Amino acid sequence: MPAIPPSVLKYFSFLLPFVLGVALLLASTTFTTAALLNLIGQSVLFALVVCLPLYRTGRMSYVDIGWPFGIVIISAVVFALLDGYAPRVATISLIYLLVGGRMGLMALGHLRHGALQEELPRYAYQRRRWAKTGKNNTMLAAQSEVIAQGAFNASFLAYPAFIIGANSTPAIHVVEFAGLAVWVFAFLFEETADRQKRGFIREQLIAGDRTAVCDGGLWAYSRHPNYFGQWMGWNGVLIATIPSWLALFATESFIIWIGLALGSGLVSYFMYNTLVYYSGAVPSEYYSVKKRPGFAAYQARTNRFFPGPQRDV
Repeated sequence: MPAIPPSVLKYFSFLLPFVLGVALLLASTTFTTAALLNLIGQSVLFALVVCLPLYRTGRMSYVDIGWPFGIVIISAVVFALLDGYAPRVATISLIYLLVGGRMGLMALGHLRHGALQEELPRYAYQRRRWAKTGKNNTMLAAQSEVIAQGAFNASFLAYPAFIIGANSTPAIHVVEFAGLAVWVFAFLFEETADRQKRGFIREQLIAGDRTAVCDGGLWAYSRHPNYFGQWMGWNGVLIATIPSWLALFATESFIIWIGLALGSGLVSYFMYNTLVYYSGAVPSEYYSVKKRPGFAAYQARTNRFFPGPQRDV
């Protein structure tokens, strides 16, 4: 078998953790079938909805459709293969369905209104990173990065849903209620922030001002309250996962059991880095500073991610 050229390997080497994440699920006693079905579903979805359109148009933005509907696939797999009518399984399936369906429908709305006819700024920003790291083949770089998001769905992002769904214990632990409460609060927080931003944009379009800065409501306490709400929602899911993960100690090997914990924790890590550095706050603000004269002052007085009181400047 010929070796993979180093020039190609550098584009895909960062996928190794996700490959290991899928391998761990396939090697488990509990999740082999669910992991295989999820892997097939994510592969077909991303190939048709993301990778092929990217190849034809050169735009990564289609991943905004593929990634959330990949979360819906996780919901369907858990509901179909496990006891979907049990309260615990139904709840985690519904959470993944709401999270993925909400973002997916928003992305389809953007597609319908022509927003994906050109590359979204957060993905256009990636070309600056590729230039700095010597990734001159932009198509290869783009394909590897969208594949990574599909691989995340096929691996670590599925861990909490699979772990919770496999717990057949009738009693619901207080920690699960606490995690669910965090998720509900975070989901409402994110929806409120998005609703406030949509209202602000409508008002500015009516006023004919495309350079104003949204700094009211939750946006007065964080420059990206919607991203913060999304991240906290996943943390709530992870909290709710703890009792079900502990219950797996009796059925899984110690290595698999520890791997499931580490992989679940990576959900919070990857989501934070994505929402702040990769396709969230940093790329967004790079363009906002250029387009909105008042944005630099807004940056100076308002926290970037974690909500807090505004500073005097």
